[in-house]
Amino acid sequence: MDARLRGHDTLFKGDDLYKLHKHSITLRGHRTSFSLEDEFWNELKTLARRQKRPLQALIEEVDRGRKGNLSSALRVYVLKTLTNQD
Repeated sequence: MDARLRGHDTLFKGDDLYKLHKHSITLRGHRTSFSLEDEFWNELKTLARRQKRPLQALIEEVDRGRKGNLSSALRVYVLKTLTNQD
């Protein structure tokens, strides 16, 4: 095991932690889908609730500002939002 990961081996033992789940949504009048791990999906829903807005609206905002694919943009949004909180 990589020395940087020692002590974190329990993070990699969850069978479903890294399993992708496909989600469908309509953006700008077109059906699209994205895949996220449950951890990211659950946190995205939590962020929408905390911001007191529909999940659809949050995803639309991320979609408007993204440079890459939607799945990656949503993951980065979750990480940036969590790391910028005080």
